[in-house]
This record gives sequence, structure tokens and C-alpha cells, in this order.
Amino acid sequence: MRILVTGGAGFIGSAIADALADRGHCVVLLDAFLPQAHGTVPRSCHPLVQGDVRDAEVLRGLLGGVDVVCHQAAMVGHGVDPSDMPDYASHNDYGTAVLLAAMHESGVRRLVLASSMVVYGEGRYRCSQHSLVRAAPRRADDLAAGQYEPRCPACGTPLEPEVVPEDAAPDPRSTYAATKLAQEHLAAAWARQTGGGVWALRYHNVYGPWMPSGTPYAGVASLFRSALHHGEAPIVLEDGRQRRDFVHVTDVAAANVAAVETEAPQGELDALNVCSGRPHTIGELAAELARAFGGPTPRIVGGSRPNDVRHIVADPAKAARVLGFRAEVDFGAGVAAFAQDPLREPAAVVSDFA
Repeated sequence: MRILVTGGAGFIGSAIADALADRGHCVVLLDAFLPQAHGTVPRSCHPLVQGDVRDAEVLRGLLGGVDVVCHQAAMVGHGVDPSDMPDYASHNDYGTAVLLAAMHESGVRRLVLASSMVVYGEGRYRCSQHSLVRAAPRRADDLAAGQYEPRCPACGTPLEPEVVPEDAAPDPRSTYAATKLAQEHLAAAWARQTGGGVWALRYHNVYGPWMPSGTPYAGVASLFRSALHHGEAPIVLEDGRQRRDFVHVTDVAAANVAAVETEAPQGELDALNVCSGRPHTIGELAAELARAFGGPTPRIVGGSRPNDVRHIVADPAKAARVLGFRAEVDFGAGVAAFAQDPLREPAAVVSDFA
């Protein structure tokens, strides 16, 4: 098959392109080289077009003969502050709308969309008195007192986390999260109107070689690794017991290959968790990485970032059932390798991408 990978020069997109090519597919990459992710223009062994997913003319020139679009292009990460909002909405949502319109004009009816765990907000929680509940936003006085667990909105009791299935109600709690959920809604509307099929792959905490470094948009694994590279202890917020599902980029690429090779139901968007199913705490990640790197012991400093969630751990069963996807990389082995993996050069504003 011929596959257009948007964001194809990025951390995840480049891994997907390599995995698809290894399966014998023809890949064409589109990337805008956003400075939040690229310190320099990367090289690629695949056909690579420099262009913006918001440029309909560029898209029309690339979509001829394409069987599937694998849409990875996006501004990612926690961001800096609300001044980022227009850029997130423009790149993630307007860009997706332009892409979907161009796909309609070109007759392309299959989309694999990079979504995210962030659409869930806080994970799934159970109250001893009120069963399953949506966690209330954490209170500033609780956080200041070192009480990090979300409380029941009905009785105020600290909640117990559970795994999150795909049918959990979305509750985005950051700009990035809101734009990823909007991408899903746009793609679902496109599918209903065109009869197309969409797999929305909700990535959990992805790590691995060639992650961006030196940027506030990077993931926590990259931030820890960058600190160790500079001889500094990784800084862990809260108490380090926040639970996440860390999934290796090669597993994420494998999930995308499975989605490309499996047709989604026509006229629908079907969401799937892409995760390992084996949760670990952020403190564990920092400690394992520091040990493997031979660097300073992590510092747990309390505090929290605005809009941070406490626990988000997913159920991997649906992806295994419908795509046959199961993550293969063991956490300990993956983190040990990541301690030595190359990272991308520090992101910086680049004025000339030529």
C-alpha cells in the first residue's frame, strides 16, 4: 500500500515510517519541521516533503494514489502557558480539518489518527461509597499539603485509580488535550459523511530513541534523560507515585502498522488505547533511568504543574482484540536502552528549513 505519513520526520512518525517500509509498504512523508520538535532538519531514507498539513495545495499534490493516511503531525506536550492556545488549535485542529477535506477531494477513505491518553483527563477512579466517579479537579490546598490523590466529588474521600477503557467519558484538562479530542471529533464527522474508516490510536507515555530534547514540549522521559546528560538529578514532582503507562516507540510503530493493515469499520471512528498494560510510577521511571545512566539519584520535590493529572493507566484489551496488537518491550529493558539512546538535538527556533 501507499501511505502518507504526516509528521513523518518526527519522533513517532519516523519510527512508523521505518516500520511500514519494513513491511513492504510505500511511504511518503510530510513534515513542517516545527521548532518545538526539531532542532535541525532531520534526514530520512524515505521520500520526504517539507510542508505544512494546513496547506491544501501541498496535500492535494501528495494524496494521489494514497491508500491510507497515517496522521501524526501535531504540536504535542504540556506546552508553556495559554499563549500557546492559538498554535495548538491551528496545527492540530485546523490542520486536521484541512487534511480531511483534502482526503475527501482525493477519494482517500482510510485514516489512522494519532490521538492521546490526554483525552481522558484524570483516569478512571472508584470511591468506596459512590462506586465509579469522575474525579474532581485537585484542590490547591490539597496539593500544597502533599495530598495528591483526587477526591470524590460527592464525599471528598480520596479515590482509588482503575484502568481506563476506551468508552470512558473524555475529560480533557489541558490545551493539548482539548485539541486532541477535537481531532477525534473532526475525524468522526468526516467518517460519517464519507463512509471512511478511522482508527484513533490513543498513545500513552511514549519513550525511546530520537525523542526531542531541551524543550518544554518534550515528554517526562526526555526531560529526565536530558537532566542526566547534563549531570543533574531528574526532578520528580509531587511524591513520584503518579502512575502512567510507558510504551516504547517501537511498540507504537507496530500498533500503527497493525492499524494500517486492518480496515476500520466504515463510517466510524474507533478509538484504541496504545499502551503496555503494565503501569509504573513516574518515580520508578526516574530511578530506573538514573540507575541505568549511572547518574545522580532523582530528587522528589513535591509541587505540581497546572493541569497535571494524578493517574492515567489504560486497558490494552481492545487493541489486542481488534488489531492483534500487544506491546512487546519490557519496561526495564526499554528504560535501560533509553539511557543510552540518541536524542534529537535541542529544539530551537529555526529560521531557514532549506
